[in-house]
Amino acid sequence: MKDVNIREEAGKLNAQLVEWRRHLHAHPELGFDTVETAAFVVERLGEMGVTEIRTGVAKNGVAAVIRGDLPGKVLGMRADMDALPVREETGLPFASTVDGRMHACGHDAHTAMLLGAARLLTAHRDKLKGAVKLIFQPSEETGSGAPAMIADGVLENPKVDAFIGLHTGNFWTGVDAGEIGYSNGPLMAAADMFTITVTGKGGHGATPHRTIDPIAIGCQIYTTLQTIVSREISPLAPAVLTIGTFQSGSAGNIVPPDCVMKGTLRALTAETRKELQDRIRGIVEGVASAMRGSASVEFHYGPPPTTNAPEMTAKLLRAAGAVVGPEHVREVDEPTMGGEDMAFFLEKAPGVFFFHPSTFGGGRDYPHHHPKFDLNEDVLWTGTGTMAQFALTWQDD
Repeated sequence: MKDVNIREEAGKLNAQLVEWRRHLHAHPELGFDTVETAAFVVERLGEMGVTEIRTGVAKNGVAAVIRGDLPGKVLGMRADMDALPVREETGLPFASTVDGRMHACGHDAHTAMLLGAARLLTAHRDKLKGAVKLIFQPSEETGSGAPAMIADGVLENPKVDAFIGLHTGNFWTGVDAGEIGYSNGPLMAAADMFTITVTGKGGHGATPHRTIDPIAIGCQIYTTLQTIVSREISPLAPAVLTIGTFQSGSAGNIVPPDCVMKGTLRALTAETRKELQDRIRGIVEGVASAMRGSASVEFHYGPPPTTNAPEMTAKLLRAAGAVVGPEHVREVDEPTMGGEDMAFFLEKAPGVFFFHPSTFGGGRDYPHHHPKFDLNEDVLWTGTGTMAQFALTWQDD
């Protein structure tokens, strides 16, 4: 774009991004209760001259519109704001001031980077086609923030035509700090939870023949479920089925009347997602019946797969290449089986979600949701710059 050097402007903004990120990191909030975070966002937007701001979206979400001087469509740009119920152990000078809460997933940086993109775009309204709707979302970690904002009308007035978003940190391999990672298709998995309840017949542990042991049934269900991914799902279709809890009984000499198992399943396509659900239900009910008991499964649906539209991915490659250099825009080695509720937005309009590596190397990197998780602040500008460049150029062709 003539007369606009977003790479240079974003680089000069990095110190401000760090300052914003550190403030947010020190003041984490959970779920939908992002009151102070939302107020901070609104105050910063006001300082930039953004006047079209809607607060209280899905309780504490924020939606702001930057209108360009040129005609065009509306781009949604989303950042999540919520933290995690984790006690921080980083020892950083800007560590969480709230015991038991921590930005252990990079949402503080996401919010700071989107604020940075807003600053760049307000400075270049004369080059902006259409409008940009900034969406600062609560409760991503629960998977319920995005659908709640959609239900509250965040995609209307003006109607959003396309989306872009990012995730920072170290979820992936093959992409280094300062680079941009993309996938031309599925990037993150559908993430569902389920609860299996097995009902038997309790009794004395000395007379098991007079009981129907739900623990024995549960063990057989657990073992059989492990064959779904290994023997029924194509090895070319990534899938995960994990049982995380198995609870039953109160004493060693009592056969309990029931047991409860809870787990998660992950899939990169809607077809695999449904196949997993159907087979879980069939195995749970069939095994229990064969062993003279009964069982039911309840699914708790999370985000669908996060899938990029090919035409939007092509636009991302062009925009990111202008900011970090084409040689530093890399396809990720493989999608992650983590879930992301950005997927709900991508169901409503075509878009692209990209990875923003912010690693240190040298043994300093901890996984997301770890009490020592931190990120490399030197590269925050690359996320801000890529989003701003995308907003200014995605309608050029």
